[in-house]
Amino acid sequence: MKTLAEALLRRKELQDKLTGIQNIKAMDIYEVKVVRRKAHEGIDDVTATIPKLEFNQVCAEYNYTSSQLRQIDAHIQRCNWTTELEGIDKLFVNYEDK
Repeated sequence: MKTLAEALLRRKELQDKLTGIQNIKAMDIYEVKVVRRKAHEGIDDVTATIPKLEFNQVCAEYNYTSSQLRQIDAHIQRCNWTTELEGIDKLFVNYEDK
């Protein structure tokens, strides 16, 4: 069993990870290598795009992380609606009402 503080910390970690995954650009996934080859009428440039990782790997990690984030949000929200705090009634009094 985990505490609410641990759940809130995990939520922050998941949110940061999701933001990082969202910021991955197509150029981060692929590496472009240029190879020069001699052709019979001059020099040709041949460009190859090589994947550093598979796009479906990025999608799978994004989906998994966002699912975990939604689930932990649901647990935190349930605690938010069902937990009663003692001794804080005085914090709900405005200055002009005291």
